[in-house]
Amino acid sequence: MKYVLVTGGVVSGLGKGVTASSIGLLLKACGLRVTSIKIDPYLNTDAGTMSPFEHGEVFVLDDGGEVDLDLGNYERFLDIKLTRDNNITTGKIYQSVIDKERRGDYLGKTVQVVPHITDAIQEWIERVSMIPVDGKAGPADVCVIELGGTIGDIESMPFIEALGQFSYRVGTGNFCLIHVSLVPILNVVGEQKTKPTQHSVRGLRGLGLTPHILACRSTTALDQQVKVKLSQFCHVAEENIITLYDVPNIWHIPLLLRDQKAHEAILKVLNLLGEAKEPALEEWTSRAAICDKLHEPVHIAMVGKYTGLSDSYLSVLKALVHASVFHRKKLVVDWVPASHLEEATAKENPDAYKAAWTLLKGAHGVLVPGGFGDRGVQGKILAAKYAREKRVPFLGICLGMQIAVIEFARSVLGLKDANSTEFDPDTRNPCVIFMPEGSKTHMGGTMRLGLRRTYFQVMDCKSARLYGSRSFIDERHRHRYEVNPDMVERLEKAGLSFAGKDETGQRMEIIELPSHPYFIGVQFHPEFKSRPENPSPLFLAGFVEFARQSENSIS
Repeated sequence: MKYVLVTGGVVSGLGKGVTASSIGLLLKACGLRVTSIKIDPYLNTDAGTMSPFEHGEVFVLDDGGEVDLDLGNYERFLDIKLTRDNNITTGKIYQSVIDKERRGDYLGKTVQVVPHITDAIQEWIERVSMIPVDGKAGPADVCVIELGGTIGDIESMPFIEALGQFSYRVGTGNFCLIHVSLVPILNVVGEQKTKPTQHSVRGLRGLGLTPHILACRSTTALDQQVKVKLSQFCHVAEENIITLYDVPNIWHIPLLLRDQKAHEAILKVLNLLGEAKEPALEEWTSRAAICDKLHEPVHIAMVGKYTGLSDSYLSVLKALVHASVFHRKKLVVDWVPASHLEEATAKENPDAYKAAWTLLKGAHGVLVPGGFGDRGVQGKILAAKYAREKRVPFLGICLGMQIAVIEFARSVLGLKDANSTEFDPDTRNPCVIFMPEGSKTHMGGTMRLGLRRTYFQVMDCKSARLYGSRSFIDERHRHRYEVNPDMVERLEKAGLSFAGKDETGQRMEIIELPSHPYFIGVQFHPEFKSRPENPSPLFLAGFVEFARQSENSIS
């Protein structure tokens, strides 16, 4: 097994995740099998309980693992299926070591960071790197490891020490370190400054790791004299210094790496030059070029709670991009804070209220994504009502589906107090209820998580046709509330179709309004399985409807 480690320096947010994904894609394009591991140094055992404001979206895997959003990048770029163990956290490592200590596995020894924690990290990496993730038998050829955080962070130290030991253990020719760093351009002098990267590499070397390749983030390509200076002070060959300058879309990053022969530098370090071929990225290149040339806009109103941070809905955005590029439309996401659609905002902040409704009414389609908590719920209900009554294409995901059911019960059935017990535990008309197997005392990992099967109840419905008229589909879930099965019959008689259910027939998975051009809600998260080359059917077909409605949008 060969290992490529990606670290980051100077500041966070440089794009290590996209860089690691692009490196993996480039190596895959060279004919190698690739797997990925993300190391997050935080103490949480997983990302499941972390606020989207704090850490972006929680990405869900087939096995129900709630993981860092970078694993979503890996899956989308490499078209692989990772496991929960492909995301290592400090919490997971310490928990496993403490469990061993309690069992007596250490035979009475004093348990310490070195060697016990560092050994546990190395063993975890070796074990997980052998798990096949591309549907083929046997381990991959290369494992790309991304170390989260920035060099110098206190919480990263055990991982740095472990990876230093690991590099010696696997030996020269089996380990390649790529350091992503910042080369800023100061407006005062207008030149690229190398000192931050010099200090970052010096810190990395002081911790026992020496980079083979520098990936320098800058607004423009590095000047030749800057490369010479970095080579001298960082002890990295000039040809191994890569520029990751600003590009129109992230699909260009693998192409930047290819054009600068990054694959040759990596393959040389790993002694794989003779086994790999030239990278085949024709389809990827074409897709990136198409994305740059799109000009006909399609406006999607994203009505949510976390609209201030786009990473909160990263996979939804990516799924929209995949579909828009397929249909040659330029995606314009109009962020609508759900609470701004409510009457309370009309009184407190009339300008925000007017702006939110202007965006909603000008959109070609309305999307209400998943979420938790009662803030903005009334605004989401109003958005669903608007889309239903004005026949604007609507897609509700997870909570978005539940919201659509509540709105239908209130408006069509006349149940004015219809609600979810998540928001009103005492409602007399609970349309959405807590799932019996959920836990109300423990938050992490207690939801209905991972890949679950949905069976279509009728084949003559939009959602079944979108999925190719299959009798069932497998999609990823993350929820602890569900549509109340006792309300289903009344809702169906009023015109709401429950097109998809689970294997028991008691859990509602898909709703549709047959009389509406495109009004679909799903309990699962289709965005998690969308890929650039294979967009999610619900987003893909939804875009056809969005485009058809573009001339008739309500303004």
